[in-house]
Amino acid sequence: MSDPAATAAIADLPRAPITHRRVLAIALPIVLSNATVPILGAVDVGVVGQLGEAAPIGAVALGAIVIGTLYWVFGFLRMGTVGMVGQAEGADDSAEVSALLTRALLIAAGGGLGLIVLQPLLFWGAFALAPASDEVEGLARTYMTIRIWSAPCAIAVFALTGWLVAMERTAGVFWIQFVMNGTNVLLDLWFVLGLGWGVGGVAFATVIAETLGAGFGIYLCRDAFSRPDWRDWTRVFDRVVLIRMALINTDILIRSALLMAIFTSFVFLGAGFGDVTLAANEVLVQFMYVTAYAMDGFAFAAETLIARAYGRRDPARVRRSALLTSGWGAVTCVMLALGFALGGPWLIDVMAKDQGVRDTAMEFLPWMVAAPLAGCAAWMLDGIFIGATRGADMRNMMLVSFAIYVACAAVALPLLGNHGLWLSLLVSFVARGVTLGMRYPALERDAH
Repeated sequence: MSDPAATAAIADLPRAPITHRRVLAIALPIVLSNATVPILGAVDVGVVGQLGEAAPIGAVALGAIVIGTLYWVFGFLRMGTVGMVGQAEGADDSAEVSALLTRALLIAAGGGLGLIVLQPLLFWGAFALAPASDEVEGLARTYMTIRIWSAPCAIAVFALTGWLVAMERTAGVFWIQFVMNGTNVLLDLWFVLGLGWGVGGVAFATVIAETLGAGFGIYLCRDAFSRPDWRDWTRVFDRVVLIRMALINTDILIRSALLMAIFTSFVFLGAGFGDVTLAANEVLVQFMYVTAYAMDGFAFAAETLIARAYGRRDPARVRRSALLTSGWGAVTCVMLALGFALGGPWLIDVMAKDQGVRDTAMEFLPWMVAAPLAGCAAWMLDGIFIGATRGADMRNMMLVSFAIYVACAAVALPLLGNHGLWLSLLVSFVARGVTLGMRYPALERDAH
């Protein structure tokens, strides 16, 4: 049974004041949740590494990248769900809050089943783009053929996470990750080391963990199913709402694809400067992941608070939400930049044993120190625009930023080499922040 006091507190959230405490209550569970993500990858590799062969490690790494990329395509489901659910909640439209979860879960089910049906074609395309040895490819196919069966559940977690974030229940997001990752680790150890199932054991562990995570997420969202609106099929399949949802999600997908293209090209272009430079860039990019994990918390806070303010048609709350969350984001970025400046040399020595890689990473460390400062506005404005469901603005400004990145790289790489590559990446961050910032006044005006 639910706690009446807690239920009443949740119901009052759209009208509750926007405070620093409220921002932190949303952000900190997301930061903790993100902290568990690298642990799982390390355990997967570590457990398979106990088999004493290189091929299984490569197979799990390759298979995980392919499956992760296929699932990443549906990442728009989390972002689109946050904005639309938050706005419905802000407008006190509880029926639409429930119906939106049903729509998102139906999309997840359809997308997951589509991946299962299309797996032969998708896997063929993946290995055509990233060929591997016969042994690695065979083991990777085994891994992927098992993993793909949890696709509906894995994609459903995006929808469930978005709904929980929109409802300011980010502690639930942490517990979903905790349950999934904890289950995965324990089953990895049992299936691989205990039962000797090898690569297949790692895949089965993940399938069970993702299925359990989706089931637990549905349990955490159970109050959405306590009202009959979740199965009001006339509302769920409302043509106007479905078209709006499709447009928002398509815009976010295009924006995310362009962002992925920037980071992927950064890796590929870096490879052209030699193995040592490629390795040094990869070491420094790990710092970028730390920044992204830390900033996610405050970007998520911006998403839900902006969405609720937009649903209430309250520009003053939109502005306060943007200022408070961005203030915390800025403090975090300054602390990260300072941390990288002071602790970067030590972290490089820990992560790389080759002296050439260490020296090269130290040469380019100042770019990584500057990265949180250059990207702060872009990360926070992403959250603000997601909450306002301004997908077209995100798409258009990302197109401009991508073009600026390409132009900068075309000029800077021949002149500055890898320094030019880092310059181009940071210029793309600044471009996103500036272009989205130019669109912010319109966002605030439209909240009336």
